Amino acid sequence: MHLSPLVIVGIGLLAVMLSGLRVAQEYQRGVVFRLGRYTTTRGPGLYWIIPLMVERAITIDLRTATVSAEQQETITRDSVTIKVNAVMWYQIEDAAKSVIAVRDAASAVYQTALTSLRNIIGQHDLDEVLQHRDKINALLQTAVAPVALAWGILVERFEMKDVELPEAMQQVMAMQAEAIREKRARIIKAEAELEASEKLASAAVLMAAKPAALELRRMQMIAEVGAENNSTTVLMIPSDFVSLATSLADYLRAQGTGK
Repeated sequence: MHLSPLVIVGIGLLAVMLSGLRVAQEYQRGVVFRLGRYTTTRGPGLYWIIPLMVERAITIDLRTATVSAEQQETITRDSVTIKVNAVMWYQIEDAAKSVIAVRDAASAVYQTALTSLRNIIGQHDLDEVLQHRDKINALLQTAVAPVALAWGILVERFEMKDVELPEAMQQVMAMQAEAIREKRARIIKAEAELEASEKLASAAVLMAAKPAALELRRMQMIAEVGAENNSTTVLMIPSDFVSLATSLADYLRAQGTGK
């Protein structure tokens, strides 16, 4: 069976037309160039470009990408060498810009992030880097976001993941933390002693005003000692009685000497 030239030409044209079909996923966009010039952005779904190299489509992924920055060794403002790891989340917001404005968008954003990380850490002391991470993270994102936005990229988050200190600095910080804990313990103990002395002073005033309260307290102490099943018995004698007994003994001694 011989095909007519028209049928052959038709089949060829159909094949050429079908070769221009493209499919972009929901998270993809096709940046279309016609004879080297940008025309439009297509997708998601099925779209068609002029075949035979007249139009060319570059597929761009719009999903959020996670980039773990390699460990950076940098010096803080107070001259402490530290190693910092960071993580950045970004997504392409303008597919056309990410192709036209920069050659390799992912690499450009990554290198910008590393440079900003070293610069921001160098502008802060070690204590600020360790204690105010939220502030440092906000500064990192603020430094990278405008640059990336010019390339059609939205930086969602840029945060420090880990800060590694030299061993000598770790020992110094451990000693400092121990000294702070000891200081707090001594302050708490002193405050407790002060409060106890104030309570004792108040109790002494009350007992001096009511001597019966002192006797009741003595009897309570005897009951507490006896409740512990000790073999030792403590006898509480009022101080007035002791003074009276001492005076009586002195009087009897004086009488005996007189005789």
